[in-house]
Amino acid sequence: MANSNFIDYVKIYCRSGRGGRGSTHMHRAKYLPKGGPDGGNGGRGGHVILRGNRNYWTLLHLKYDRHVQAEHGGNGSKCKSSGKQGEDKYIEVPCGTVVYNAETGDYICDVTEHGQEIILLRGGRGGLGNFNFCTPTNQAPRYAQPGEPMQELTVILELKLLADVGLVGFPNAGKSTLVSSLSSAKPKIANYPFTTLEPSLGIVSYRDGKSFVMADIPGIIEGASQGKGLGLRFLRHIERNSLLLFMVPGDTDDIKREYEILLNELATFNPELLDKGRVLAITKSDMLDEELVEMLSETLPQDVPTVFISSITGKGLSELKDLLWREMNSESNKIAAITTSESIVHHPKDYIRLRAELEAEGEDEEIVYIDDDDFEDVEEYDIEDLEDLEDFEYEDDGEDDEDRA
Repeated sequence: MANSNFIDYVKIYCRSGRGGRGSTHMHRAKYLPKGGPDGGNGGRGGHVILRGNRNYWTLLHLKYDRHVQAEHGGNGSKCKSSGKQGEDKYIEVPCGTVVYNAETGDYICDVTEHGQEIILLRGGRGGLGNFNFCTPTNQAPRYAQPGEPMQELTVILELKLLADVGLVGFPNAGKSTLVSSLSSAKPKIANYPFTTLEPSLGIVSYRDGKSFVMADIPGIIEGASQGKGLGLRFLRHIERNSLLLFMVPGDTDDIKREYEILLNELATFNPELLDKGRVLAITKSDMLDEELVEMLSETLPQDVPTVFISSITGKGLSELKDLLWREMNSESNKIAAITTSESIVHHPKDYIRLRAELEAEGEDEEIVYIDDDDFEDVEEYDIEDLEDLEDFEYEDDGEDDEDRA
């Protein structure tokens, strides 16, 4: 995966902008000796915002740009001038991106639609200038509020591809060959296990200009839930698929047993996957005669629609597309899709497994970022509780103490 352009897992550092401090300026003008306070408010710091973009299909653009920081808010100034609002920073992500806290593994949010915007980190509010605190008994306040501090967070972005049909099968079951036969996708095909090392998508054309998206993921083997083979790393890409197509070669000794092994591995990874619609395709059926097909049909699972196909000769491919389209648009599948989309629950990652996951993905190095702007020569405030602007302590700005009232 090191040389691949398909990146579905990345850790980045995010930082919002801090709010600008309010000004303690006193109005000075000719013939107006007692102008009073006119310090403006500080500007709001910039937000860090996630935005779904259907033109992206990978997180590659974030792998080499791991530091995302919004602009700080400007300080208030004289004549009740408010500081500049910090520019928001947008993070464009593919639809289907899930965000987790990299330190705790807690689920944060999920971006599923094009144009959807989620504020990941809010910028600090700007402090109020001294004119806001002018009262009949305190007509020349020499204090103002500091801005709220910035927020920092290291997050994990995890991409789960959005497709209509997800392919599930052992290595060399013919998944990539099927995708290349039904669509214009050109996944790598070879006669050895684990040829597919990364997921790929193909758009399958159907009748009357209709089409659907098929997702090919690397093969899984028995014991993948314990880390064998490529493990279950890529199974997250079929969690959002509305239909699962199980593929078992026709020359397998026990087709039903292999199907049950695959089903068990899915249940181990995520039991909710068993609620999705399923179709079983017996591949490489060009090697089977009619008599053998009839014999095998009697031993197949009875609770799932079954079709015999051959991607090389084209046998059964039209029947397969009809079956997939019918299952995708069945009333039960639509109800299940609505229920799943409304009740999908993202569980927090276990801390120990999170550390192992980061190490496996090569993201276990700590991201350290120092912003030179954070060390600029600004006045210091004694701030203990920043939950609310009303809790800020008001400090004199240290200007000359001549009588300005």
